[in-house]
Amino acid sequence: MSSLPRRGKSVAKAPTSEELPSFLNSTSESEEEEEEWEPKCKIARRPRLPKRTEAKPKKAAAPRSTVASKMVKKVAIKEEMDVSFPIAPVEDNKMQLLKPKEEDGGTKPKSLNQKPEVPKKREINSFQGKNQNSLVSDEKPSTSVPVVKQEKCEEDFAFDEPPSKKIKLNAYPEGKPVKNLGGKKIKEEFEMNWDIVQALSEITNVEPWVCANLIHLFQEENTIPFIARYRKELINNLEADALREVQQTLEELRTVAKKTHTTIQKLKKEGKLSSCLLKGLLNCRTLEELDHVSAPYKTGSKGTKAQRAKQLGLEPAALCLLQNPAELNLFSYIRPNTKGLANIQEVEAGVQHILADIFAKDKDTLDFVRKLCQQRYISIQSTLAKVSSKNGSEKDIDKFQLYHEFSCNIKNIQHHQILAINRGENLKILTVKVNIPDGVKNEFCRWCVNERWRPKQFLKPEFMRILRSSVEDAYKRLIYPLLCREFRSKLTSDAEKESVMMFGRNLRQLLLTSPVRGRTLMGVDPGYKHGCKLAIISPTSQILHTDVVYLHSGQGFCEAEKIKRLLLQYNCSTVVIGNGTACRETEAYFADLIMKKYFAPLDVVYCIVSEAGASIYSVSPEASKEMPDLDPNLRSAVSIARRVQDPLAELVKIEPKHIGVGMYQHDVSQTLLKATLDSVVEECVSFVGVDINICSEILLRHIAGLNTNRAKNIIEWREKNGPFINREQLKEVKGLGPKTFQQCAGFIRFNQEYIKTFCSNKKNELGSRALLTKAGALGKKKSKLTPCALQQPNPLDQTCIHPESYNIAMRFLSLIGGNANDIGKSDMQQKVNAVIQKEGLEGTAKRLNTTVHTLQLIIDGLTQPEGYDIRTDFDKPDFKRSIVCLEDLSVGAVLTGKVENATPFGVFVDIGVGKSGLIPVRNITEAKLSKVKKRRSLGLGPGERVEVKVLNVDIPRLRITLDLIRVL
Repeated sequence: MSSLPRRGKSVAKAPTSEELPSFLNSTSESEEEEEEWEPKCKIARRPRLPKRTEAKPKKAAAPRSTVASKMVKKVAIKEEMDVSFPIAPVEDNKMQLLKPKEEDGGTKPKSLNQKPEVPKKREINSFQGKNQNSLVSDEKPSTSVPVVKQEKCEEDFAFDEPPSKKIKLNAYPEGKPVKNLGGKKIKEEFEMNWDIVQALSEITNVEPWVCANLIHLFQEENTIPFIARYRKELINNLEADALREVQQTLEELRTVAKKTHTTIQKLKKEGKLSSCLLKGLLNCRTLEELDHVSAPYKTGSKGTKAQRAKQLGLEPAALCLLQNPAELNLFSYIRPNTKGLANIQEVEAGVQHILADIFAKDKDTLDFVRKLCQQRYISIQSTLAKVSSKNGSEKDIDKFQLYHEFSCNIKNIQHHQILAINRGENLKILTVKVNIPDGVKNEFCRWCVNERWRPKQFLKPEFMRILRSSVEDAYKRLIYPLLCREFRSKLTSDAEKESVMMFGRNLRQLLLTSPVRGRTLMGVDPGYKHGCKLAIISPTSQILHTDVVYLHSGQGFCEAEKIKRLLLQYNCSTVVIGNGTACRETEAYFADLIMKKYFAPLDVVYCIVSEAGASIYSVSPEASKEMPDLDPNLRSAVSIARRVQDPLAELVKIEPKHIGVGMYQHDVSQTLLKATLDSVVEECVSFVGVDINICSEILLRHIAGLNTNRAKNIIEWREKNGPFINREQLKEVKGLGPKTFQQCAGFIRFNQEYIKTFCSNKKNELGSRALLTKAGALGKKKSKLTPCALQQPNPLDQTCIHPESYNIAMRFLSLIGGNANDIGKSDMQQKVNAVIQKEGLEGTAKRLNTTVHTLQLIIDGLTQPEGYDIRTDFDKPDFKRSIVCLEDLSVGAVLTGKVENATPFGVFVDIGVGKSGLIPVRNITEAKLSKVKKRRSLGLGPGERVEVKVLNVDIPRLRITLDLIRVL
């Protein structure tokens, strides 16, 4: 499966204080007067970039067709970030993003120190405007879009020549990569001391040229599905999960830069901004660092010990001790009637506090102690809190039994362990601390005294004592608590991101479950007192019948006759049972009837499906609109049946977090979770594609580039004008501009048989009208042709090929001697293979003046059979006829099951005994995974069928441990 992506419209917001773990809301124990330092948010809304104003270029003497126009951009920035790019002009007015140079041995990125071949470039940096010139390059670009000369028209959405209001889409310098992002900078009032591209590359381990392209692509509001499928050459073929990680990291960096700018403005207004403080603020790359540097200057606090000592006038004494100690006389600062200066001890204490503050805010000092920690054994330890043993319930305390006496190296601790420890700490059941060995303190103090803060002159013994005390005080009171908070914050942030990513992977696997088409299904929502709700749906998802039966109240035999009559009446041989209350009893009931062949001549089978979110959906406005005359209890049975018939179309109606395939999803940032899951849903729906003429509004709104209003406008246009004939008609829909069309067009499908039938009937109808008009039957009034009557179907609209590549696709068809009407047939596959075997993929791409990725996409679109669905490669529900009890299990038994949920510590598998078994992560190896799964890097996910061996059965605790044999 291609990796699937983040919604441009789902932007992660800053979490509230309630979403933060408790350890980030506490101050240092040894310094009650220090200002509180805590990471305020993990991810925040991406700031809007400032509008750029372009100066009109002077006309060049050379012809326009051969020389690109020169542009000079001046960017005025106040509080927002600017991200500008090196531009290499290309032929035919086609400006594209950075791309690695193609050499003999393949594609190799240039080194960061190598000079680019373009004469001038733009630079990416935060809060830095640039003078930007783009000059003509002799290099021939590799373009993924053919050059088609067309007349300029404001209503023409052609990608080769977009309308003027979207001319910025052509600013992509694709072709030559510009690796050296340095250059002349325009001095702003505030500048960050780090480059956003380099920082993004270091954090995500993605090449700088790819990061530069992604920044520009995200700036142009391109969606992750569009980038992942149609801009592979610009992103080095990254998968959707990697793109999401880059996007989230970019938002975090922009948040830091914006908050830094705001802090600088505030401190400057208050008169607290010094050159040293400004440098420290501009060096910050994380919110934790920014809060640490700016905490002492926050308003509303009584100030730190260092600030109070400075107010007493002791700062010159502290600086003199480091720079010119021979002239220092601390006795001259004694003021008997002033608190803090009454005696020599108070003066020395004040100097010590100022020096400790200087040491703790120094970047080199902090970098050194962080490097020391990386080389030492740092552990995180949790113990049972004393208060919890008195106030906590035994049930809650037992849940954290593994962590009552727990210690682990922070480099080896698992993500789920961090989340469990944090939850126990928030419930006041556990006490957590970070242990840093004393060797770090000793080495740090020695380095500070002898190297970093060594005085320029000889120190008297009393001054040396003050210096040593200051270093120790800085470490114990300021640096050590900072390191502990940094470690906890980093561990928590990584664990939350992994939890969210795991939730996303599980959700993707569930959404892409292969649909069961062509069957009439009976959905059963089990229950005791209120009965089991039944719903029978047709192969086209139409509701045929609904009913309620009471299987567990002594009426099971009578209700069996009703169920048999319904199954025979609607020729239904598949029963879908929800896994909620009374699921086990309902499953046993149907399994017993099936084993007795009670439903003969029907060969009835059943499956268990998750009903998570079905109850929430049944009372939602969408369900009321879709099934207005149906009782909410019966709606859930309909939803359960449809989850097997078409899982994607049904599950998108439910908020992703309610589907229940995550780990600690209630403990992580809800804004980050929602943004990621919405992006995964958009990714899945887009890559599967939707038939524009039959899909629902709910499904349509999840297509890349579309939203609720645009989906509603498409449905209204379809109801008013009839079905869409081709993709070009999307441009007629209100609210679908060129950018929206570009993002969504490739993911919208057209059933060619239906379109041809409709057009044929329309043509006959118009022909009849014309004859009647000619005969005078309609009088002088002429009939107005509908929009659909003037359109012609395009066979390429049924493929994944983007309209921007239609020209290349047609040239490729001419090259192989094929016909667009033969798409998906065996003859097309043979012709494509013949040409590719003769010239090779790269040779053919070069001949067509396109990229290998674009050509491969075209080949896939032309050769995939009509109605191809990527979900056919995924697993279908596991249908059964009998049931196994927990007591029947024995160690060593080999069973088949279906994965229910995947976590970092293992995979839960439903083996049909009413309780899921756990395959520990150590028992899941690459050799046991199928080659397809290894290639897709998906591992095991919900819905996959596996063969397992029972390792242990603990009946009292209802625990089953399994070993993975193979993936079926």
